[in-house]
Amino acid sequence: MTNAIEIKNLTKKFKKFTAVDDISFNVKKGEIFAFLGPNGAGKTTTIKMITTLLKKSSGEILVNDKNPEKFKDEVRKSFGVVFQDTTLDIELTAYENMYFHAVLYNIPKKQRKEKIEKLLEFVELLDRRKDYVKKFSGGMKRRLEIARGMLHVPEILFLDEPTLGLDPQTRNKIWEFVKNLKEKNNVTVFLTSHYLEEAEAVADHVAIIDHGKIIFNGTPDEVKEKTQTDTLENAFLELTGKSIRDESSNTAHETMKKIINK
Repeated sequence: MTNAIEIKNLTKKFKKFTAVDDISFNVKKGEIFAFLGPNGAGKTTTIKMITTLLKKSSGEILVNDKNPEKFKDEVRKSFGVVFQDTTLDIELTAYENMYFHAVLYNIPKKQRKEKIEKLLEFVELLDRRKDYVKKFSGGMKRRLEIARGMLHVPEILFLDEPTLGLDPQTRNKIWEFVKNLKEKNNVTVFLTSHYLEEAEAVADHVAIIDHGKIIFNGTPDEVKEKTQTDTLENAFLELTGKSIRDESSNTAHETMKKIINK
């Protein structure tokens, strides 16, 4: 199986602070890959480099066999992103949010309506297409964002904490959508989540990052075997420790913010 993403000796430094420290891993095409770590571990910085939002300090990145710094536009067209914080325009309807995205990605005008309605039906929002997004629940917004992220038929879908703050019923529905994307469309899914029981249930492969370094890279079963634990969450705690990581007071996180804001 070929790789959708290849990372080799990737490093990102902000002056004297190293946010990502010489990491390497691959994501196979068509798999669900969970990128896990405590607050301030380097997850967001890594994802920003992969998705062309941040330049690396050193190392190599290939997304669908292309360097994202040299072929930025091509790489961007090959993936969709659902951010942790919503990027929907709440003053527009569900359909208008989708249509605006279709225009941005140059989807042919004749195809837009059919594509939009098909995806809204897939996430069970077709009957709410004329409703303003400001009236939507958190789960409905998440489903709409997933539909929007799939509109230009990406090969890779990045999901940053896709079920954060949602009720269990909605979280289960979101994961159903994600698994369907993989099975029906062979989409590669790159996700982050603090709900480790969910990651264990859906992920084919996991990488755990802490203090900017990859401390495990393998399957959920392999990390449980390595740590002699019975769940991915217990394995995660065994590898990263049980002390609370408060992002607002995390030393590394604060250091990076100060450097960036200077």
